[in-house]
Amino acid sequence: MTHLVCETFLKGIFIVLLTSCATETVVNPVGVNNTDNLTKVPTVSFPGDALDQTPEDSAKPPYSTNYQAYVLTGTYSHSPALLSFIKYMVHRHGFSETYLNGLFSRANRLESVIKLESPEPPVIGPTKPTVGSWTRYRNKFLTDDHINNGVEFWRNHAEIIQRASVTYGVDPEYIVGIIGVETYFGRNFGKTRIFDALTTLSFDTERRSKYFLSELESFLIMARDEHFDPLKPQGSWAGAMGYGQFMPSNFKTLAVDFNKDGKRDLWHPHDALGSVAHYFAKSGWQLHQPVTSRTSFSKDPTVIELSTYEGSEFWQIYPNFKVIKKYNNSNKYAMAVHQLAQAIKARYQ
Repeated sequence: MTHLVCETFLKGIFIVLLTSCATETVVNPVGVNNTDNLTKVPTVSFPGDALDQTPEDSAKPPYSTNYQAYVLTGTYSHSPALLSFIKYMVHRHGFSETYLNGLFSRANRLESVIKLESPEPPVIGPTKPTVGSWTRYRNKFLTDDHINNGVEFWRNHAEIIQRASVTYGVDPEYIVGIIGVETYFGRNFGKTRIFDALTTLSFDTERRSKYFLSELESFLIMARDEHFDPLKPQGSWAGAMGYGQFMPSNFKTLAVDFNKDGKRDLWHPHDALGSVAHYFAKSGWQLHQPVTSRTSFSKDPTVIELSTYEGSEFWQIYPNFKVIKKYNNSNKYAMAVHQLAQAIKARYQ
């Protein structure tokens, strides 16, 4: 009898234990809730996943990529500046922290970009003469190939160039001239991944790091708003993009959807042409007004001096010349755009 009672008692305990195990809550290591006490290991999720998403996030358009990870890894995993920037982008612009962790886990530090951004050491001793500096600069752009390719580019996009000129009140040859000097009419966009360039310039250089951090912010917003993969675009080592080599901050305020396809794409010639014309218009371009004219020496501040191998040239500059300089603050640059534009126009006509 005693043996039977003990056996019944042990069976009861065993049933209670089984019931307890079956009803115990299992913590999901990548779940939405109760994650504070978990070990945060790299995981991968995709746009639309609940991980690290608020109700406000779910109401926003989907991100353009699936670069998501639970923690930051890679080259910049121990960068306090980047961690602070990610927090800023989350709170200021509503990005997902997991998305940015995944994206920046794929960032590369570019030593070539650091070298280009670093100032040259001071020159000790006599400096090199600047005689002929304008001639050397001019010879890079005022070539038969540049002019002929400019004519071909104009003919291939004549209707769009004319429409951009009329829409924004900018002489067409200068729209073409800018694209010729910047990217050789789309033949040289640059081969540096823009995301890597801007990340390197923001967190591995000092001279203009605040400026480039702002450009990185604009670039990420642009990628999200225009629904493209931020790891795909290539451009200059400083982050300039497309036919007209816009910086991301200029894209935000000056790029236009000129072909009306629902997105602004600086690698599409139609949007690029409209955007360059819009840039000029916003900078104060005066249609059919002079840019510069040859003159003699003068102390007038509107006269510039350019050095050639045959001696100095003096040029009277007008407001439109200063508009070109807003694109690149260099007298030689603005003069190259002007002379290339005029050479292309003469041959096109």
